Amino acid sequence: MDKRIATAAEAVSAIPDGATVMIGGFGGSGSPIELIHALIDQGAKDLTVINNNAGNGHVGLAALIEQGRVRKLICSFPRSKDPVAFNEAYAAGKLELEVIPQGTLSERMRAAGAGIPAFYTPASYGTELAVGKPVAEFDGKHYVQERWLKADFALIKAEAGDPHGNLTYRMAARNFNPLMAAAAAYSIAQVSTAAPLGGIDPEHVVTPGIFVDALVHVPDAQQEEALNQAEAVYP
Repeated sequence: MDKRIATAAEAVSAIPDGATVMIGGFGGSGSPIELIHALIDQGAKDLTVINNNAGNGHVGLAALIEQGRVRKLICSFPRSKDPVAFNEAYAAGKLELEVIPQGTLSERMRAAGAGIPAFYTPASYGTELAVGKPVAEFDGKHYVQERWLKADFALIKAEAGDPHGNLTYRMAARNFNPLMAAAAAYSIAQVSTAAPLGGIDPEHVVTPGIFVDALVHVPDAQQEEALNQAEAVYP
């Protein structure tokens, strides 16, 4: 099945108000800026966004928050280098926040992709983050039960992709992207290189095409850090 979509706008057109959306990236590394900006242009609101952080400056995820499109943010690090959009929205009571330890965040997504509804981890035991969650003791140590973390959509960034959606990643840009692709019901990937069928060595595939529903070629992808250095604002 050919999963290529002509434009980022077309790729995100079906995301409705109230959707839960995973957005890849560790800061700017692996962040699908073009897909996020297309989602801003599309107009979906009341979104629940799952990301490692809360964005920086006035582009990408920060711009999505600044435009009032995010109702709830689930992340590990809401305070990063320049989280002005998050700070203002949260202080004004316009944004709900759920903080998850980073390893737990990634494991909850991995569990969703693997079909595992819950698991136990010692992370967060005895802290406010564990309040209301089941706790069990194993070999004399306490563990907190965490549920899988799924999403309606995932917006991810990859280095290369073929028409069937098989993906590779560039170095640290791999981060949360493969986990999100597997944890979402519908995954949209922007790729820097459009590879032909057979153009990616099967041994190099990180995300198999079965986890990808739409593929957009973005040959000159923007980088969050470069945009912020230029003091860019979107839209």
